[in-house]
Amino acid sequence: MYNTLWITFLVSFVASLAMTPVAIWLAPKIGAIDVPKDGRRMHTKAMPRFGGLAIFVGTTLSMLIFLTFDQRVVGIMVGGVLIYILGVLDDLKNLPAKVKFLGQIVIAIIMYMYDIRIEFITNFFGEGKSYFGAALCFVVTILWIVGITNTVNLIDGLDGLAAGTSAIASLCIAYVAYIHGMYLVSGSMLALAGGALGFLPFNFYPAKIFMGDGGSLYLGFMLATLSILGPVKSATIVAVIIPVLVLGLPIFDTAFAIFRRMVNKRPIMEADKGHLHHRLMSLGYGQRRATLMLYCVSGIMGVAAVTYSRGLWMETIGLFAISFLMIYIFLTDANSAIPHIKQPKTVIKKTSLVVEEYKTVSEEDE
Repeated sequence: MYNTLWITFLVSFVASLAMTPVAIWLAPKIGAIDVPKDGRRMHTKAMPRFGGLAIFVGTTLSMLIFLTFDQRVVGIMVGGVLIYILGVLDDLKNLPAKVKFLGQIVIAIIMYMYDIRIEFITNFFGEGKSYFGAALCFVVTILWIVGITNTVNLIDGLDGLAAGTSAIASLCIAYVAYIHGMYLVSGSMLALAGGALGFLPFNFYPAKIFMGDGGSLYLGFMLATLSILGPVKSATIVAVIIPVLVLGLPIFDTAFAIFRRMVNKRPIMEADKGHLHHRLMSLGYGQRRATLMLYCVSGIMGVAAVTYSRGLWMETIGLFAISFLMIYIFLTDANSAIPHIKQPKTVIKKTSLVVEEYKTVSEEDE
């Protein structure tokens, strides 16, 4: 079983690694190009944003080979295809936020029909569990899937941040699932981690390609659904609480973003530059440094999830305290940044000219 799990990871990793150059080549041909047309963008030139293809192919291929013996996995793969298509359509057509949100709800309902559900939650500090009624089970499941799906999408603002954070989360949940004998969850998460890590060398700063909404929505959706996929319903410790701990950073960032927009009387789905990674950049850390700092915070939260799964309450609380202390220091200690580095001003060009410029540069590289 141990060897099979690692093979699941390696197949996904190699497939994703091999598909990323294909995605880079294909992106300009289908118009999947990210043009820096506003001040939120951290890049100053047109970039291909079709890297989600590599993550999708790597993860799906590995799961098809090793994990299709369970019908719920098949159901999640169907949902993964649908959410990936929704993300690609958004990359190509720039769908309205309401259309994307409605599409995510419909896909989440399909998952509920496949018996991918959160039916109860365990007592955080002790034994026992609280069961949800049918209506509450439906609402909680839909909110969980849609919420986590968008959480990963919202943190996709720096080179390598979403892919690396998702990989850390997947590996931590895979380990917790393994030590609890939940090999189906462990293998699924390893497949997802392999897909993200295979793409990461091309996405880490300076990025050669972005994952696009196709990739970020897919990663978030798979994390949300696979984390509540357990061979026994009593394993809700892995199904709900562990993902919350592991994804503490993006969940906190998303919750704060919603609160910030409500206070400022702005639409909740409206993009802004108030995210944690944007604030780190404004302090002068630079993309590489800011991303690595956030990796560290995510890793500590992942370790906290492992300690919690082993019943080590004080250690878990201590690790979470360290994580939030690190975030506080990062945001307030101006001396740790590099003040003289200024963010380059975004040069706004017409889309057609920038895309044509990207194509010319690509041809010269070849």
